[in-house]
Amino acid sequence: MSLLTRSSTVDGILRRSAARYTGSTALIFGDRTWSYQDLDDAVSRVAAHLLGLGLTAGDRVAALGRNSDAYLIGFLACARAGLIHVPLNYNLLGGELDYLLTQSGSTALLLDPALETSLAGIPEATLAGLAHRVPLRDAEGSVISVATEGAVPVVDVEVADDDLVQLLYTSGTTSRPKGAMMSHRALVHEYLSCIVELDLATDDNPLHVMPLYHSAQMHVFLLPWLAIGATNTVLEVPDPAEVLRRIEQDGHRAFFAAPTLWVAVANHGDFAASDLSGLRKAYYGASIMPGPVLKRLLDKAPECGFYNCFGQSEVAPLTCVLRPEDHATRPDSAGRPVLFVESRVVDAQAQEVPVGQSGEIVYRSPQLCDGYWDNEEATAEAFADGWFHSGDLVRVDEEGYIFVVDRIKDVINTGGVLVASREVEDALYTHPAVAEVAVVGVPDEKWVEAIAAFVVRKADVDEAGLIEHVRGQLAAFKVPKQVTFIDDLPRNASGKILKRELRDG
Repeated sequence: MSLLTRSSTVDGILRRSAARYTGSTALIFGDRTWSYQDLDDAVSRVAAHLLGLGLTAGDRVAALGRNSDAYLIGFLACARAGLIHVPLNYNLLGGELDYLLTQSGSTALLLDPALETSLAGIPEATLAGLAHRVPLRDAEGSVISVATEGAVPVVDVEVADDDLVQLLYTSGTTSRPKGAMMSHRALVHEYLSCIVELDLATDDNPLHVMPLYHSAQMHVFLLPWLAIGATNTVLEVPDPAEVLRRIEQDGHRAFFAAPTLWVAVANHGDFAASDLSGLRKAYYGASIMPGPVLKRLLDKAPECGFYNCFGQSEVAPLTCVLRPEDHATRPDSAGRPVLFVESRVVDAQAQEVPVGQSGEIVYRSPQLCDGYWDNEEATAEAFADGWFHSGDLVRVDEEGYIFVVDRIKDVINTGGVLVASREVEDALYTHPAVAEVAVVGVPDEKWVEAIAAFVVRKADVDEAGLIEHVRGQLAAFKVPKQVTFIDDLPRNASGKILKRELRDG
């Protein structure tokens, strides 16, 4: 028996849904609506088109585009053609894009014409290596035009579930991004974890607004909902006013956003007059939801359950979930491991630590990546001792709930003593003038690393006042040596604070 007869691939998810939900609406974007059968046919047309350009199985195809139906079709077409999709953050420019295109060895680019200017500054040698540039939409020969024209071809490519389907580049909060090599098998296992742990249902009518190049929106929500026949509405940009309007007007029962977007929604001028009573499932991730914001949202949507989704790209990305019933008792927890994820909390010697003690959380899972693309050293380090080392410092309580303490590389070594930046951040957050804060270690001749705080103010306060405030709560060695006031903290698309940018100044 061929292994292919037992393989389950990412594009196979759509193929099966097309057979089960043929005429049901799969996707809505702008004025275009796709049934499940229409979407499956579109994927086959685009897959055949990419192969017709001369691309062959295993080639890397970069994608630079905002949210659209074309972006989704492009990804699924790569999966069906045996190509490796490389999603690019559309906020990147010049050298940042050059690094990803070069490191991945991409030979083709799916591009939103509106983002053509993002390629400025990329060396000609890199651009010359992109033998094919295919517009995603709004141009002749685009993914959308190919998707809707002509007979439906048979895509004659053998794709096994252990083949790579995507390079998910890490967010790069502490170092150069690394390309997590994701197989079909890893993603399909993760989709089932998401369906089970997040209570996804066919009638959820989900709204998708976070960037599809990011693994959370694509792989925790959009693909799992496509697997079970839901109607998915995709917006190009995450606009708070439009989110409020759509939830009320179109009856969306489920919605995912980073806490930063939830905060913007709750603080928007239209919030008070909006009817969110139909919302039943609200998802967030990347950081803990601020308590006052969560209360405002629950008051507005009393029948809604909130889910905290925790994870990282290398695990496809969902690893843990805090369910609605646990928010009242453990609002600061990341929850417990999902269906296909096994975890331990270990010390520097890879020995399991006692309950309640901090350590690094490590994982074993079929959802895991196969390592980092063209980076054997980083792969060996991350998968030491037969477990994937996450770099997250956590503690676990008696019932297995995980509480994130910090990123291990964000722990500050000041005078030979380790200080968790989150502890200092929590102390600063208790000052009424602090809106947002990030604490990092900066080079210091005396202390090796000095504790530095970057603060966004919401009221008048000076550096001395904040330092004195922390001094009243924490030991002297944990008090910031300096406070810098800034207008906004740098973040990536998933809402994570980019501490490396603060460290590098």
